[in-house]
Amino acid sequence: MSELPVPDKQQRFVTEKGLAAKIATLAEPVIEALGFRLVRVTLSGRDGGTLQIMAEKADGQIDVNELTKISRDLSPLLDAHDLISDRYFMEVSSPGIDRPLVRAVDFENWTGYEAKIKLHQAIEGQKRFRGIIEGYEDNEVLLRTRVGENKTEQVLGFVPAMIDEAKLVMTDELIRAAMAGKAAQAPDTNIDD
Repeated sequence: MSELPVPDKQQRFVTEKGLAAKIATLAEPVIEALGFRLVRVTLSGRDGGTLQIMAEKADGQIDVNELTKISRDLSPLLDAHDLISDRYFMEVSSPGIDRPLVRAVDFENWTGYEAKIKLHQAIEGQKRFRGIIEGYEDNEVLLRTRVGENKTEQVLGFVPAMIDEAKLVMTDELIRAAMAGKAAQAPDTNIDD
């Protein structure tokens, strides 16, 4: 029996589909060459069409001048490839407090904080889970959550390929950590709050 390869913890495993995936393929090398990481690319219909590109440094931080640099370097590339036929606005931003979780290292860094995870396919009729991140071990995202009819607390493991979306949940603990520049220790949280 062969084992699944263990992905690089810095590699994104929550990725885009369709046109957003094509844009991410173009944008990621440019963003990395500038010393940043791509978090997510989304396209929406608001404001006549908005392309949102989220980026950050490896430590999770980024400032306005750095976002401007990314935007200036990406604009001519996207114009040259002309992937979006209609007029659009490009928004380069940081992930924010209730950030998407797209890498194994994100789950390690935010252990102890509350998250929502949406799976590609349902497990026993459930696609969405909410709970406390317990880390990333043995190629699985660990989430302490309540499941079943009795809402029994369990730690569930999700292999990266199962995850469609994941993000932190805005809580008082998360806001305090963000204001303190991400606390070194995880909060004392339980899922009954």
